[in-house]
Formats: sequence, structure tokens, C-alpha cells
Amino acid sequence: MPNFSGVWDLKDQVQAIAAGRWTGLPLPELYAWGLNSSGQLGQNNTINRSSPVQIGALTDWSQVSAGYAFNASVKTDGTLWSWGLNSKGQLGDGTIISRSSPVQIGALTNWSRVSAGYSHTISVKTGGTLWSWGYNYNGQLGQNDRVSRSSPVQVGALTNWAQASAGQDFSASVKTDGTLRTWGHNDRGSLGQNNITYRSSPVQVGALTNWATVSAGGRFASAVKTDGTLWSWGRNHYGQLGQNNLTYTSSPVQIPGTTWSSVSAGSVHSLATKTDGTLWAWGIVTGKQIGRAHV
Repeated sequence: MPNFSGVWDLKDQVQAIAAGRWTGLPLPELYAWGLNSSGQLGQNNTINRSSPVQIGALTDWSQVSAGYAFNASVKTDGTLWSWGLNSKGQLGDGTIISRSSPVQIGALTNWSRVSAGYSHTISVKTGGTLWSWGYNYNGQLGQNDRVSRSSPVQVGALTNWAQASAGQDFSASVKTDGTLRTWGHNDRGSLGQNNITYRSSPVQVGALTNWATVSAGGRFASAVKTDGTLWSWGRNHYGQLGQNNLTYTSSPVQIPGTTWSSVSAGSVHSLATKTDGTLWAWGIVTGKQIGRAHV
């Protein structure tokens, strides 16, 4: 029985409600809006929405990630769900059938975090193992091959993965030791390896051990270090690297400041928060970046 006091995580909140001891705010509901051509809004239809609509009536969603016309989510019970476009097996349900409402991926209850990319998905389990599925032409699944998968497959045998992010045909991940790994498409330097060589299995970026979190976007990536500094690399044709120029870079370069707390790389823009709660944006921020990947 969890201790129903102090700050509770979502799983404890669910158990508290079941025990009749929850008096806090309602549990998180899941909402979606925008283009719905492949059922990515989870409404069991393909009707576009210009304002948020709830996905089902459940309140046990823990984390969600939006990819290119599909989504993936983890519930508080550790189950994994996905919906939307599935032409490359990116939903992970063993098929290439698109879904307009959430479907559970397998029966396991040890999924921790998930990230939906352009046409592949990557996820970390509670035991620290890393898994991937979907399109793999550029080696973005990290399986040391170019074979696509429609069901989750483990990336290597290590159990020290902390966080992972799926981008446009490449992936990035931080380990518990603070090292940064990337793999997949690299013609724009998106792997941060100081070259444009594609990789089909994870390779370390430099030798530093102070990476906290990374976000893979449209052939570029951004990451925050434990010292609060923000770094970016890869494609930069719209200024998405935040360097006040349009120069591509194949190695991490710092964005001014030391109070960054989180970052999210989109298709051609970036968003980041600082420790003072302010929100910052750069790249294309006029609507063109929404739901579109540029080649």
C-alpha cells in the first residue's frame, strides 16, 4: 500500500482514488487536436479538430509523445499504447494497419517513457532497457541493420538507458552515466559525431558525462546538460539550432545561457524552458512547423 501523503506520482494517485483517499486535483486526461487524416487524434474517426478533444474517458495516462501523424503513450500501470498512421509499423502492434483509437502494444506493464518520431518509435522500460520499432532504412532503430520492425525489439543488452528521443530518421538517448548516444540518418550532422556518416547502432557523442536530456527533431537535435547549458547540432536552414545563423553543424554547439531546464526539438523549430519558468522558441514559428517534416 503506497504512503498517501506528500507528493504522489500518478500511480499512487490512481491507487489512492481506488482506496477512497484521494482529495487532490483530478487525474490527467488525454486530449488531442489538429490534423486527423490517419486517426492520430484517437477519436475513432478522421475528422480534423481545431480545439482540444478528449481521447476516451480514462484518467490514467502518464506520458504521451506526438510523432508524424501518430502518437504513443504510457499509462500509469506501465502499459504502452499507440494510434494513428502505421504504414511503417511505427505503432508497434505487429501490423501496418493504421488505428484511429489507442491500441495496447503487447501485454507488458514495465514501460516507462516513449518517444514517437517521423516513422519510428523508441522507448525505455523501467529496468533501463531500450526498445525500438518502425521504419529502419537509415538504421534509426539501432539494430545494426536496416530492417524495419512492426513490434518492439531491444536495442543491445544494456540496462542503463535513462531517456531516449526519436527524430526524423535518427535517434538519440542519454544513459544513466550521463553519456549521450545517437544513431541513424546523418547527412546533416544530426548525430553530432563531427561527420556525416550514418550509424545503425548507438555511438557515443564525445566523452562528456554531464548530459541530462536530449530531444531529436527534423534532422537536428538539442540537449541540456546537468549544468543548465543548452546545446544543438545538425540541420539549421531555418535557424532551428538557435545560433543566430543558418550554418549547419555536425558537433554540439552551445546556445547562450546556463539556466535552461528542458528542450523539445520539432520539425524546423525548437522550444525550451528555463529554470525561472519562461518559455523560449526559435526557428520557424509561424505555423509552418506544425506536423510537417522537411527533407
